[in-house]
Amino acid sequence: MSGPAHPLDALAARFDLPPAAPAQLGALLDLLERDPEAPTSVTAWPAALDVHVADSLIALELPIVRAATAIGDVGSGAGFPGLALAVALPQASVRLVESSHRKCRFLSRAVTEAGVLNATVVCARVEEWAEGRESCDLVTARAVGPLAVIAEYGAPLLCLGGNLVAWKGRRDVREEGEAAGAAGTLGLESDSVVAVQPYAQSRDRHLHVFRKAAQTPARFPRRAGMARKQRSRT
Repeated sequence: MSGPAHPLDALAARFDLPPAAPAQLGALLDLLERDPEAPTSVTAWPAALDVHVADSLIALELPIVRAATAIGDVGSGAGFPGLALAVALPQASVRLVESSHRKCRFLSRAVTEAGVLNATVVCARVEEWAEGRESCDLVTARAVGPLAVIAEYGAPLLCLGGNLVAWKGRRDVREEGEAAGAAGTLGLESDSVVAVQPYAQSRDRHLHVFRKAAQTPARFPRRAGMARKQRSRT
């Protein structure tokens, strides 16, 4: 009788990952654990597997994520969800957008060590990434800020019909209302809020989905820092 599957193999089976994915994700987890400059407080292998990797891959339950071919991951940090999704979706081009040079250096090491050929690090503020405008059919954001701010960051990057997916915890009526108001100004429509359970101990995890229904006005994105500063006053 065979023993229990390795956790990465079990995760690969759950999300129907490509054959190379367990080794690539393992290399990423190894780097997180040993690199003193890893930009996250959760670096231990077992915890990071759940809190970072499984939490990122749970978006594969959405068909729009599975079908994406050009992904912009806003505020990539330690590479989640963008780098994990790049491993899962080798047919997609994934840009990891991060403004911190320290985090960008870590991301570059992670891309190299995990051999993720379809991921590129964009070291820039998302508001200043002019080449990214309308270049994505999917924008992802995890632990970036309030939904209204995420909407303002993501909308200009999306082509018409593209989707924004934001990772959030417990639902907040006020936050969602502010996001709905911002979405209308940005050419987005609130599509759905999907409750997910990426790992057994997770609680109150949700994916917020917005669809790009109209062109984003040229005045967006506003200059660096304005979205977060003004939304915080409302």
